[in-house]
Amino acid sequence: GSLSFQAPFEIPAAPDRCGGVEFDAIAPNEKGNTLFFKGDHVWNGFTGPAQLFSLHFKELNGPINAAFRMHNTENPNDHDHIYLFQDDKVCSYFNQTLEEGYPKQIQEDFPGVPTHLDAAVECPKGECMADSVLFFKGQDVHVYDIATKAVKTKTWSHLPSCTSAFRWLEHYYCFHGQNFTRFHPISGEVTGAYPKDARHYFMNCPNFGHRGDRKPLKCSNIKLNAATTDDGGRTYFFAGPIYIRVDTHRDGFHAFPITRAWKEANDGVDAVFSYDSKIYLIKGDQVYIYKADAHFTLIEGYPKTVKEELGIEGTVDAAFVCPTENIAHIIQGKIMRDVDLTATPRVISRDFPLPLSDIDAGLCGDDGIRLFKGSQFYYYESPRILAMGRIAPVASDITSALMGCED
Repeated sequence: GSLSFQAPFEIPAAPDRCGGVEFDAIAPNEKGNTLFFKGDHVWNGFTGPAQLFSLHFKELNGPINAAFRMHNTENPNDHDHIYLFQDDKVCSYFNQTLEEGYPKQIQEDFPGVPTHLDAAVECPKGECMADSVLFFKGQDVHVYDIATKAVKTKTWSHLPSCTSAFRWLEHYYCFHGQNFTRFHPISGEVTGAYPKDARHYFMNCPNFGHRGDRKPLKCSNIKLNAATTDDGGRTYFFAGPIYIRVDTHRDGFHAFPITRAWKEANDGVDAVFSYDSKIYLIKGDQVYIYKADAHFTLIEGYPKTVKEELGIEGTVDAAFVCPTENIAHIIQGKIMRDVDLTATPRVISRDFPLPLSDIDAGLCGDDGIRLFKGSQFYYYESPRILAMGRIAPVASDITSALMGCED
């Protein structure tokens, strides 16, 4: 007789997310990679094939109901842990290791939060009133305050039933079927045309992609218009009609239309600087000032002219304000003009000749100043050294580490 070979267990067939998948959960891990969960499988990141769930979370089998990455800087023992929910249980993982004492009943860790959840997403203070978690079940959203353990329940019947929820670059997404809808984390409000197909945005699929077949930007082709770091430590680079957030290595680099954050700047900007929890956008002879809160709001009475606001005539090439300083350094051609932002009315306090011209953008951080020109930048340790310098330093190339372009 013939020997028949019996496989000891069936490996479940891996789903293809480009064929359209309704995810069980989506959450970033502690390294900033986005995990997409479906049944016995997990995708690690926006590209790549499905991997077995057990490779990532040994003690648990899929499917799960919900997951989120804890944002709780007050408590380093919980901060950046990933919480996975299954029926009436919750597990906490860090570096793919199950924390001691888990699994627990959901009630034990999150009193007042229902079992058999549909979705969960973290919401840090500043985007929500306090560090919170939004738990979704049906049309109800249970807002859990991490510090006080208080739960407020809201009903957002205008949102589709979210099977997973995801926070990415301070925006909030409800996934349903293979689509997603962006919502405001406090009001649940939806603005813009939704739902959208997730395959165009949150994964790399052939024949999908809202960027069309645009090749990734080569570092050697970059030409910036402006750059700034706001008081929250968020760094923005502006080029033409787009901007890139570059402080979010943990969530990946991504270009967005400028109008998504600053709707008045529809065809780009000339210079940008941040000061006193506000962001100043200079475009032609107009200055737009926005409150630098989670969702920039134009301050009433703006735009005003550059002359009226800053006491400067003519077009501005670049501008920057250094942390802890009150001076706007405005570059026009081969001159740097200093404007004291505490004085009223504002006037130019000093002019310095520069050994450089045609500067595109300026950025000042704790580590010094970068003046950008084409695909290169000049580095100075401080405004004083820049003002006193008679010879331009050697230029450095913009690299992928700086802004996620291709070297």
